[in-house]
Amino acid sequence: MSDQTIDLAPVAETKMVKKPTTEFAVYFAIIFLATLPLAIFTWFLSVLRSRSLKQKGPVARAWTQARIITPMIFAA
Repeated sequence: MSDQTIDLAPVAETKMVKKPTTEFAVYFAIIFLATLPLAIFTWFLSVLRSRSLKQKGPVARAWTQARIITPMIFAA
């Protein structure tokens, strides 16, 4: 006798994208503001060294760092 109550058909896994919460935005803003001074300093040094403005600007550098660090906090 076979059990017909179990559905063995493969279930399509869908990737759910979560909307950022207010808490995430607050942490992101704090980390962004904290990384901004160092990003300005390192950008200034790289401009002096290369004598070119082709590098990412200080705001883009700080934004990138905040995008890396903030999810690490929420994953822990």
